[in-house]
Amino acid sequence: MAKASTATTIDSSEAAHFGKLAADWWNPEGSSAMLHKLNPVRLGFVRTAINRHWGLDERDFRPLAGKSALDVGCGAGLLCEPLARLGTRVTGVDAAQENVAAALAHATAGGLPIDYKCADVATLDGAFDLVTSMEVIEHVTDPALFVSALVARLAPDGLLILSTPNRTGKSRLAMITLGEGLGAIPKGTHDWDKFLTPDELTPLIEQAGLKVREMRGILFSPTAGLHLSDDLSLNYILAASRD
Repeated sequence: MAKASTATTIDSSEAAHFGKLAADWWNPEGSSAMLHKLNPVRLGFVRTAINRHWGLDERDFRPLAGKSALDVGCGAGLLCEPLARLGTRVTGVDAAQENVAAALAHATAGGLPIDYKCADVATLDGAFDLVTSMEVIEHVTDPALFVSALVARLAPDGLLILSTPNRTGKSRLAMITLGEGLGAIPKGTHDWDKFLTPDELTPLIEQAGLKVREMRGILFSPTAGLHLSDDLSLNYILAASRD
């Protein structure tokens, strides 16, 4: 089993920014409203990816029973809770103690036994069947170290799922100029220069020992809302595993 690193991937200013949003995280009309809209799209990709990876029955309500999952940069648990309902033993990790407290309170109220930790994935031990990290890699200090730390926590037959904005003119316009400028996304959430293109992220994943199995874009349209697409220009989500 790979040992945890002593280096850190946490940017303290980023952790402080998201920690300030903790109290409002579960409000679908609040500062995290965009995440609430994004979550079903992510979950659709996750369900398809786990079905394909482990040959699961798409009709099964608890397909991950007996498996473990680690969600890195979990916030207040928007992804952890549906993963728990799919049957998996979930550990959620976040850099902001405020987020961990909000996540634990919400899970406890819903009767979900999720293990939440305020920690850096680079300092964790253990192996997990499913490792997820949604809209996080663009906020860390060292993307290569972060990917390596995620892969170090992955079981031999495990599946890694990541999502992140692409660094394009479209993402700058949609997420920063309009999203943050009009208040749909909290101001200061994104640094466009830290966004990773698929051509930059894929080699980091391959260098860590995985192969990207699937990659889909996440787009918005007035008629379909946020949805999966073959167009990667705004945001994308991928699944990766070992050979």
